[in-house]
Amino acid sequence: MSDLVNGKWEVVIGLEVHAQIASRSKLFSGSAIDGEDGANTRVSFFDVGMPGTLPVINSRCVDQAIRTGIGVHGQVNKISVFDRKNYFYPDLPSGYQISQFFFPIVTGGYLDIDVADETFRIGLTRIHMEQDAGKSIHDLDPNRSFVDFNRAGIALMEIVSNPDMRSVEQAVAFAKKLHTLVKYLGTCDGNMEKGNYRIDANVSLHEPGTPFGTRVEIKNLNSFKFMQSALLYEIERQADVIEKGNVVVQETRLFDPVQGITTTMRDKEDAEDYRYFADPDLPPLHLTDERISEIRESMPELPEAKYARFVNDLGLSNYSAEILSSDRLVGEFFDRAVLAGAFKDKLAAYKLVANWIVGDLFAAMKEHSVEMPDLKITPESMAKLIELVQDGTISGKIAKSVFEQMWLHPEQAPKSIVERLGLVQISDDGAISAAIEDILSTNENSVRDYLQGKEAVYGFFVGQIMKHFHGKANPEKVNSLLRQALQARKD
Repeated sequence: MSDLVNGKWEVVIGLEVHAQIASRSKLFSGSAIDGEDGANTRVSFFDVGMPGTLPVINSRCVDQAIRTGIGVHGQVNKISVFDRKNYFYPDLPSGYQISQFFFPIVTGGYLDIDVADETFRIGLTRIHMEQDAGKSIHDLDPNRSFVDFNRAGIALMEIVSNPDMRSVEQAVAFAKKLHTLVKYLGTCDGNMEKGNYRIDANVSLHEPGTPFGTRVEIKNLNSFKFMQSALLYEIERQADVIEKGNVVVQETRLFDPVQGITTTMRDKEDAEDYRYFADPDLPPLHLTDERISEIRESMPELPEAKYARFVNDLGLSNYSAEILSSDRLVGEFFDRAVLAGAFKDKLAAYKLVANWIVGDLFAAMKEHSVEMPDLKITPESMAKLIELVQDGTISGKIAKSVFEQMWLHPEQAPKSIVERLGLVQISDDGAISAAIEDILSTNENSVRDYLQGKEAVYGFFVGQIMKHFHGKANPEKVNSLLRQALQARKD
């Protein structure tokens, strides 16, 4: 259980996430989702409620909802029904929104989240499909408002959690994990700036052991930072209302990120206010076992399973496993590199591959503004680079220079780059020992300091030896042979 607010009030939070379904066209019309940037350029007659037009279900959107339901361990229902949610607003030209209320496509499910070294299971109530509304624009003219219907009819999944979260940290962790999952599955691009993944949060306070309090909805949170700030403010606001002897009003509020406060938007409607009834133009949606099974079998390995495999089977650190498993393309890149390499020490190589991806590769991608789909370096070439480090052909330091060349010339194999630039590591014991003897002989005072206990001098010797070989000497051999030479002088 989380800490109580002001030592008295327990927080109860449930989330409703609106995730735009990744599809080329809208839920019930053939209008394209992407295209010209001008207002009202991606609109069909059906999208604006013209009489006589009929909805035609987008099969792709249905499959995406099924895929998401499986991803959250939910029950995909073989029969679901589309309803009309009735309300009047300028950006809803037909006077109703097609949604699923009584019989959604997915019921149940859960996500496990980790907060402060504890794991919490957050249950899901449902996932249902619905149309998005248009966009009202009020800031172009002080005397008029405008409506852009490009967004009208775009398919949404509303993913509704149970009121299982007891802290702001849990709510943010849940929203982030769900965001990662839908992006990973390819069912939503997760772009919060464009409003493709937005969150409504329901918050209430009560004394432990008593019924839940009156819930307040905070609408349209489009960043995790804003979500956190809005919840923190709203919790303190409700606690202050109750402690002053007043009653929390059931309402919908908006978050003002400039002032950092929530403000009243409207009274909160209940289901009966929308007068739901089955849409007469859409028959019940029937799904076959075969269709559900085909989608289930086509699912990628889910992030949690991938994370567990990376840690338990490949020996990666929790940090590396978390990063590599949170993005599908990154995880696939790592897996391909692991499979492609003929490594001498497999477990050590797996960690090396992970470190190179999380470190040097990500840094280069950020510096050059390159995303995974556009990456020219292949997993196979990355594996070859690790092979060269493991077999002693090059040192880890030289490998960084080779990687820089791989980035500039991705068509060239790492081994070819090493040979072209003469970067082969020097591992000959005789050559390294001779260099060590020469350097120790010309630095007798430093040798004396080391033998008298000044360990810092050791780094000086290593630096001189590596300088002698222009950085190409095998570091392990240098350290081993240098220790032997110094010990011989001590004896």
